[in-house]
Formats: sequence, structure tokens, C-alpha cells
Amino acid sequence: MAKIVVPLANGFEDSEFTVPCERLRASGHEIVVVGTEAGATVRGKRGKASATIERSSRQLDPREFDALVIPGGYSPDHLRLDRDLVSFVRRFVQSGKLVAAVCHGPKLLVEADVVRGRTMTSCDNMITSRKPEYLAAFSEAILHRLEAPAAATAGRWPGPRTERPDRCGRPAPRQAHTATSPTRARRRSRS
Repeated sequence: MAKIVVPLANGFEDSEFTVPCERLRASGHEIVVVGTEAGATVRGKRGKASATIERSSRQLDPREFDALVIPGGYSPDHLRLDRDLVSFVRRFVQSGKLVAAVCHGPKLLVEADVVRGRTMTSCDNMITSRKPEYLAAFSEAILHRLEAPAAATAGRWPGPRTERPDRCGRPAPRQAHTATSPTRARRRSRS
């Protein structure tokens, strides 16, 4: 199973940490929570979740992990001030491994200067999501990519032929197609 690194600081969006991590752990994957100080306890901005930092950013090597999941909230704003963590994120993205970020999580990717010129919704080795309402689909997309990484990189995705491919040629999980933004709904009604 995969070893997944999750950078975290105080003020993270509680559900953006707990929902994907619970889903990934339930599927047998290992979660390693990292931050600026090993042993510190960080708390979510809503007070519903807390976590202990297992490893500090100075101890991280991208070769140890299979995926990076970045929760949102205020956590990315705090973490982008940590040069060691920003360097780790940059090296991790450059390794070509799976990166997933939700809500304000991509701020850390911007600070690491790894998103310039990229479309940030499930393309290449990145999965992004806008807000907590989409966490089920976000978590499913991460699991889907972890379970079939060789097919994804080869441009062939296992699954029913009825799935619509994204711009990179891979289908998104079915749940992702059921969420319709208000803007998209207005555009459809005008057509």
C-alpha cells in the first residue's frame, strides 16, 4: 500500500484533513503527518480535529513517499513560510508522484513554484479540488490514482468505457461528474 505524506499546521480545515485521511487509511494506505516541528499538536480551525506532527520538514525526502495530500484552511499559509517544507513540496512535485490539494492547499504549490503554466484540475500528476463539499469525489480520485498508477501514466485508464475522460485522457471518478457548479448550471441553461 502507499505511504502518503500530509503537511499540516494550525488552522487546517478540519474536514479537508479528516475525510481524505480516513478514507485512505480505511483502504490500507499509511498516512504520515508532517509539519514544522515534530511532536507538536496542531488543531483545525473549526476545533473538530487535531493531529500530532510525526516528522519535521527538515527530515523529509520525496523518495520515501508515494503521494502528497495537502489540506486547505489556514495551514498552507503557515506552511509556505517554512523553506524546508516548500523545498520538499517542490522536489516531490518534480519527482512526478501523485499530488493532491484541496481548497487553499494549492497555495503551497504556488509557493513552491510548481504550478506555473498548468491546468490545476486532475491533470498530469496533480488532483485539485475547490471546497469541502467535493471531498468524497476528491478522496475517490486519489484512491483511483493510487490503485492504478501504471495505467494512468501510460494514458490508459481501467474502467468502464462509459466514463468520460478528462483533458489528460483519464476518466474522473463517477462522483466527480455528479457535482455541478452553479456557474456551469447557468451556462447549460442558456445554451
